[in-house]
Amino acid sequence: MKTIHSTLLLPHPHITACFTTRDGGISVPPFHSANLAFHVGDKIGDVIANHDTLAQALGYDRNRLIHMRQIHSDRIVIVDETLNFDTPPECDALITNRTDTPLMVMSADCTGILIYDPIQKAIGAVHAGRAGALSAILPKTVEAMHQTFGSHKEDLHILLGPSIGGCCYEINETIASECAAKGYSMALRRENEKVFLDVNTILLEQLKGLGVENVEVCDHCTSCRSDEYFSYRADAQRTGRLAGVIILR
Repeated sequence: MKTIHSTLLLPHPHITACFTTRDGGISVPPFHSANLAFHVGDKIGDVIANHDTLAQALGYDRNRLIHMRQIHSDRIVIVDETLNFDTPPECDALITNRTDTPLMVMSADCTGILIYDPIQKAIGAVHAGRAGALSAILPKTVEAMHQTFGSHKEDLHILLGPSIGGCCYEINETIASECAAKGYSMALRRENEKVFLDVNTILLEQLKGLGVENVEVCDHCTSCRSDEYFSYRADAQRTGRLAGVIILR
């Protein structure tokens, strides 16, 4: 399965972190081919086979992987021994300090975020679309890692995965007004009476406000490059999901 690995985390041997693409699985159109989501209408057996392929490639036990039933919320779950592959919690962020317990976030235009604290040895996976960004899911996850594991924001390494860019994410005036009211006018772009939003600009502004400096951003727009990534918008809302995976060894 084709994956994109972080250069930011290369100096850290006890962590594995990557984002998948749409290539290297067995799902058939419109989910071709490496879809990892069960809720999109793909064949369950094909999705499980794709998960098994990824688990083998990254060297983890698929049954130990924790993914989410993502709901565009600010709900954060602390992963413990009660969770496994078959019991995904309803939330939009996972955090843990358990080793050999992969965390997964899925997306198809939203930003998948992976977090590593090399000092306290803790990790996180966050799903941030427009709603999540405006409800501050990322700053809240950073705070949850501090409260739960003693993580300090200046120690965190944060990866923003492939997502739809401000070049393609057209929104309406109501959403634009909401973004402006929350202080994120810098994330808006107007062109020919249309307005576009760059969610990553909001996320980076939030991280800047926290003082987080170790940040890596994948600048691949999932809509522009829908041949490489699943895109909810470019694929007319019927498509698979790519994933960000992080594992503390």
